[in-house]
Amino acid sequence: MLANKKAESVRDVIRYLQKFKNALVVIYLDDKTIASPLYSSHIRDIALLHEAGLQVVIIPGARTRIDEVLTSANIKWNYQKNIRVTDTDAMPLIKMAAFDVSNTIMTSLAANSITAVIGNWVRSRAKGVIEGFDFGTAGEIDKLEVESIKTVLNHGFIPIFPCIGWNSIGHPYNISSMLLAQQVAINLKADKLFYVSQEGVIDNHRFNIPQEFALSEKGNVPAMNLDEVDSFIKENPNLDDLTRGLLQSAREACSNGVTRVHLLDGKEDGSLLCEIFSDLGSGTMIYTSNYGKIRPMLQTDIPAVLGIMRPFVKAGKLLARTEEDLSSSFQDYLVYELDGGVHACAALHLYDDKQAEIAAVAVDENFEHMGIGPKLIESLIAKAKKLDSKSIFIMTTQASDWFEKLGFEEDKIDSLPEKRRAIWTASRNSKVYRLKK
Repeated sequence: MLANKKAESVRDVIRYLQKFKNALVVIYLDDKTIASPLYSSHIRDIALLHEAGLQVVIIPGARTRIDEVLTSANIKWNYQKNIRVTDTDAMPLIKMAAFDVSNTIMTSLAANSITAVIGNWVRSRAKGVIEGFDFGTAGEIDKLEVESIKTVLNHGFIPIFPCIGWNSIGHPYNISSMLLAQQVAINLKADKLFYVSQEGVIDNHRFNIPQEFALSEKGNVPAMNLDEVDSFIKENPNLDDLTRGLLQSAREACSNGVTRVHLLDGKEDGSLLCEIFSDLGSGTMIYTSNYGKIRPMLQTDIPAVLGIMRPFVKAGKLLARTEEDLSSSFQDYLVYELDGGVHACAALHLYDDKQAEIAAVAVDENFEHMGIGPKLIESLIAKAKKLDSKSIFIMTTQASDWFEKLGFEEDKIDSLPEKRRAIWTASRNSKVYRLKK
């Protein structure tokens, strides 16, 4: 069993390597992660991603370093709507601190034999005066030198963006690293945007999670679509500025062409690799579409479906089925697919007397907490009703409580269609549960 799990993990990695080879990923590292004990581990993982053939762009957060430099110079600042506001005399020091952090990243990558380039690819303008408030040296992004960035990427280098932008006459402005990561991802049409921060976990320990959300075994929210992002924010009216900013930035990126944005915990070793190369990942993915879906089974799914069924057959929860069995009836099956991998199955068998049987319900144990089983049952019930089935039943030995929760109640063996009753055995002694009308 352990060998099977290892093999499946290796298959996942290979599948994702094929899927994301030459993909462009933008990675934001917040300042606390850069200062953390796991920083070198995250850099090593970024180097591995680059060596695996992904194109990588890095945007480092520099808030802590800027704070240190300004404090040493006795220069005061404040925050307005989470934006640093200073006088113009602070700008040379802010620029120095931002490039200092970027240089730290570049040096660490060099230690992993990766060449990186720090560039001035951001054109910006002053944020200006808004509702009477002067934002001073704070800037907004006007445009990015996309072709120059692509040239750097095509030469096999990693671009690093300090949180500084320049206007057309060379005047520098301090810009938000989080928003910079968002805009870089949008303009480069990135496949993925990662926000790695020390507060990047969306879980039921710190937040109110809407009831319909799926949770991981640790209580984390593995994924949210854009509507669910809005539901989550509504459910947490007192959301902290950082989490709100991350979610809003992720939503904006997804709304403008970035397929997936990932919020990762910088305190978790290997969070980047786990998020890319495993189905459930390690953080919270914000997505637009084409994530997990229920679809008809294909003949090519048969090996994966047999693998999902195997532990249930061994435990006596399912009847054994062969490759030939599935090949002859694959049209009856639905599967749950996530990123090209099949992780659950269920079938609907029709009989001559218009009875329908829901059978072969199996969900990969790593995904059983996500509510996939009930969704499969719901889909098959809808299919049966569409086919004018007069009654829907299931046969079970160990899942009666689960089916009762889904609206089934126990019935007699004599109620089964003759063809199904003929293969019932007293030795297995499966019980009949029928959907309540």
